[in-house]
Amino acid sequence: MSNIIYMDNAATTKAAPEVLKEMLPYFSENYGNPNSIYGLGQKSQKAMMEAREIIAGAIKAEKSEIYFTAGGTEADNWAIKGVCEAYADKGKHIITSTIEHHAVLHTCEYLAGKGYQISYVGVDENGLILMDELKKAIRPDTILISVCFANNEIGTIQPIREIGELASSKGILFHTDAVQALGKISIDVKECHIDMLSASAHKLNGPKGVGCLYIRAGLKIGSFIHGGAQERKLRAGTGNVPGVVGFGTAVKLALANMSDKAEKITGLRDYLIEKIRVEIPYCRLNGDYKKRLPNNINFSFQFVEGEALLIMLDMKGIAASSGSACSSGSADPSHVLLAIGLPHEIAYGSLRLSLSEENTFAEADMVVTALKEIITKLRSMSPLYEDFIKGENTCIQK
Repeated sequence: MSNIIYMDNAATTKAAPEVLKEMLPYFSENYGNPNSIYGLGQKSQKAMMEAREIIAGAIKAEKSEIYFTAGGTEADNWAIKGVCEAYADKGKHIITSTIEHHAVLHTCEYLAGKGYQISYVGVDENGLILMDELKKAIRPDTILISVCFANNEIGTIQPIREIGELASSKGILFHTDAVQALGKISIDVKECHIDMLSASAHKLNGPKGVGCLYIRAGLKIGSFIHGGAQERKLRAGTGNVPGVVGFGTAVKLALANMSDKAEKITGLRDYLIEKIRVEIPYCRLNGDYKKRLPNNINFSFQFVEGEALLIMLDMKGIAASSGSACSSGSADPSHVLLAIGLPHEIAYGSLRLSLSEENTFAEADMVVTALKEIITKLRSMSPLYEDFIKGENTCIQK
């Protein structure tokens, strides 16, 4: 559909033309294996090193601390399982939050089945981690704290520096999933005492199937994929040269205009938030209003079923989501919305809009018009809404 209004950039983004241009030669011209010693292979190796340096610079790391993966999910798995393997003799206790991406939560569930103990720290109504609860969760056998930099559903940016300082002071390793944050907000791994950081290319106009894990120099963790000696013997497998080149190009583009881009998108975000608040009754903005990713909007609409809302938006050429794309098809409401205190019936009626610099104010107006029409129609079919109008149902969250 050529006239689609795409507002699901937290799920994935369109690869930038510059990214595709830089990737193409490494499919057909500079196709050498980067671990080969002859010239064709060394061209690939040099391209990967240049991308490694760009990505390292984006988070204030050294290029030797960047390890390429097949995406953010692999990076999360590697960080957590790698620490558990390397530090099992020190302890078997991990701390994470209740609103992590499933790449972290399901990895922790897996490890719980292997004898590790997991503590899940709660968040406040805006999705900010409860620091007092985090401090109380620390034990002598705690080996890792893993907290996302910014939540993928409600956009809340966590107090990463404060968490990192706490972990460092207790001699505990700190991992953060920065998949949604890289390229949108400033990241300094040293200032924030981050030991490991996960990122993914396709969230910032790069290709799918490539990501990275930052591992602080001197930190020893187990290999995740065994085989060859690639990625300094820590991640076997022939390097995805075109993907890595695309990743580096995407990060370079994001850094070149990050502040201007953030300002532009934030203006559109705030416009859309206020327009929805004013024109659609019985809605709730989820996530912290100020400590929020520039492109994230998450609303819950009462007396509305989220899946029906998404389908009807799609019929009007509007692409959005109800939360994480990785949970698509689940019959359960978002674990993130439940964690911030929403009851099931309200969490079911959630909508996430994630913007890009290509979105316009005209599109925002069209989305609100569509939402008003669809929500009015869905509520007209809701017995709960009918009871509310009659005054028989007074359980309403303002």
